[in-house]
Formats: sequence, C-alpha cells, structure tokens
Amino acid sequence: MHITLSLVLPRDESSIRVVRHICAKALEEICTAPETVSDIEIALTEACANVVEHSGPGDDYGVDVTIDDDTCVIRVIDNGSGIGAAAHDDAPIELTAEGGRGVRLMRALVDRVHFDSKPEDGTVVSLEKRLVFDGVPPPFAVTASGGGVQPHTRGE
Repeated sequence: MHITLSLVLPRDESSIRVVRHICAKALEEICTAPETVSDIEIALTEACANVVEHSGPGDDYGVDVTIDDDTCVIRVIDNGSGIGAAAHDDAPIELTAEGGRGVRLMRALVDRVHFDSKPEDGTVVSLEKRLVFDGVPPPFAVTASGGGVQPHTRGE
C-alpha cells in the first residue's frame, strides 16, 4: 500500500482543519487505529499552527503526506521566513505561557520530528509515525498526483 498526498494551502487557520481532516480520513480508510490517527492529527495540527503563526503574511505552505505499509511521514513546508532554532529547543516553558508547547507535543506523539530551518528560506518540519492498525488495511495504492487507484500487492 502507498498513499501520497501533496497539498498547497493558504496561511490561514482554516487550512489547518482541512489538512487535518484529509490526513485523518486517509488513515481511517486503511484501518489505522484511532489512537494512532489522533496522535498524527494533533502533531500535524501543531506543525501547521507553527507555520500559520510564524511564516510571513500571505505565504502559502505545503503539506506532503506519505503513507506506506507501516509508516506515515508528513512534511510541513513553510516557504516564509523560517522558524528560528530557538523554536525547536527544549528550554523550560513558564506555566503561564500561552504558547511554546507545540514542539513538545509533536515529539511526544510521533516517533521522529526533524526540523530543517533556513533563515529567510523557510522551514520543513518532518513528522514520522509507525502505524498501528485496527484491522487489515486494504490492498491498494492511491496517488494524489493523478495516478488514480492502482492494485497493490505486499512487497511492491
């Protein structure tokens, strides 16, 4: 099984709900366990919220989702000014702070989080999570780039 989704979204809070819904529905269709879907949804929401908050006004951002037999990899691509290295660290957060917990949430919910940030050239946040299934995933591949639905057998 191989699913690839590639989205370009406006830097707007409403886009976060859209990408979260699309990703969750794809995972649910292949019988991913609800807890795993929820972890991915929250991590994705936090990554997208960082883009909406920190990239420049009017910038679009991209989300690439790749789901294979046992892993979901998400890349959130901010082409704006980038998020500084301080946003990625684990410095203590004051209890009264209204923000600053998103990166910690991402790290707690997925197996791997990686930031590739270049000042004035944007940031790519990569999230990787091993999938747990609530049943047997269907044997097909979907390609969002126009390839349609194609038969798939294990080992391809």
